[in-house]
Amino acid sequence: MTSGTMLSPATVPAAAGRSRVTMRMSQRPYVRAVVLLDAAVIALAVGGGYLARFGGDEQSTGGSEIPYAVVAPALVLIWLVTLKMLRCYDNRVLGYGADEYRRVSVASFRLAGGVAIAGYLADVGVSRGFLGICFITGTVALVGTRFLARKWLHRARRRGAGWCRRVLAVGDTAHVLELVHTLRREPYAGYQVVGACIPDALLAPVPQRLGDVPVVGSFSGILDAARAAEADTVAVTGSAELTATRLRRLGWQLEGTDIDLVLAPALTDVAGPRIHTRPVAGLPLIHVEAPEFRGARKLVKGFVDRSISAVVLACALPFMIIIALAIKLDSRGPVLFRQVRVGQGGREFGVYKFRTMVTNADALLAELAARNETDGLLFKIRDDPRVTRVGRYLRKRSLDELPQLLNVLLGQMSLVGPRPPLPTEVARYDGDVARRLLVKPGITGLWQVSGRSDLPWEDGIRLDLYYVENWSLASDLTILWKTLGAVLHGRGAY
Repeated sequence: MTSGTMLSPATVPAAAGRSRVTMRMSQRPYVRAVVLLDAAVIALAVGGGYLARFGGDEQSTGGSEIPYAVVAPALVLIWLVTLKMLRCYDNRVLGYGADEYRRVSVASFRLAGGVAIAGYLADVGVSRGFLGICFITGTVALVGTRFLARKWLHRARRRGAGWCRRVLAVGDTAHVLELVHTLRREPYAGYQVVGACIPDALLAPVPQRLGDVPVVGSFSGILDAARAAEADTVAVTGSAELTATRLRRLGWQLEGTDIDLVLAPALTDVAGPRIHTRPVAGLPLIHVEAPEFRGARKLVKGFVDRSISAVVLACALPFMIIIALAIKLDSRGPVLFRQVRVGQGGREFGVYKFRTMVTNADALLAELAARNETDGLLFKIRDDPRVTRVGRYLRKRSLDELPQLLNVLLGQMSLVGPRPPLPTEVARYDGDVARRLLVKPGITGLWQVSGRSDLPWEDGIRLDLYYVENWSLASDLTILWKTLGAVLHGRGAY
């Protein structure tokens, strides 16, 4: 089919059949691999629990009549069935989001509770130590292997080789283009836009494209267009013509077709915990909670920040002394570099770093201004001649930022937060960007784990604002974990 034309009814069933086969075949290898991984992990957890509790010796079971040679394989099978029943292999959650990990954990804990209750009611003396070891190690290992499998899938998706959902975007041109841009910004999420449907009045008799996305139909033929594009997901975005009645009828049309219907509201960059859907008078109203900038959670965040920074400083002190000696031997000048930055509420403070440049770096800045490689307010070049030999290594591994733990102890910074800006940058902020100053700046943040200096200025600001609006202790721990990987690989650091 060519863009902007519609399929004839005779060709629709064949295309639909190919669509469903293609979708199943693309999902099947990954789902099968996840099932096999889960089976191996559970078998190892159960076998390890038996060895840890009884040492592989039947005599050490204390004369129990429980046939563990039968109990162990049965537990593996029941565990896998529980994961299946609680939809831990649903393609809607595999590969993206926290729901996959939550379902695996909930299924495992429910099974553990069920086994414990059943054993008590039936008066079966299965070793609690054996069950405890199995379920604790098994649940942790299941989540860990799911994480590793997801990372493999994300890398494959970035190469264009991984399983992705084929999306038909439905809406007016502006909203479709915005949806395409948003989904392509994170290719690892696995949503590939393969076609678009636009209002009937905008459909031309000649092939059309929105950017590089072909227009495959109009609102009057969404189902036919989805089949023609071999899409497995219809994503409806904004348009005045897509009334509640038309959306309801579209849902009816998609019943039994293996094509999912999703709604993409205009609201973006809002994390799940702030969103609550509540049906009111038959309307699924989306309630968006306001960001939290003070209160008990902030106090806990401050306590965690200072506790972790104190421990890390104590452990890293010998290493920091070695770094200081290397800086002193490599070039003339002080070991530490103090620079004025802007913190929460616009308050200025002195941020500490290990010196990585020559002492007259500021005087040389004007000569290098024309070589700036960033598209925003920052100045960055990959081979900055002002950086010393030791400084280049420190920047590559982000070790120059270790002294900022002192700023965290002083309450001026957080472990995780937006990048601390210079006063000259803040002076040029508009109303939106200034929201970065609502929270404390961080040693690391979404900007660092997403590419740092390799990111365009607008993407860095978007990530900072996303963190400001949606921060949580769980997201902080996730970012800290990802920071370790970013530091080891030296991504975007120069």
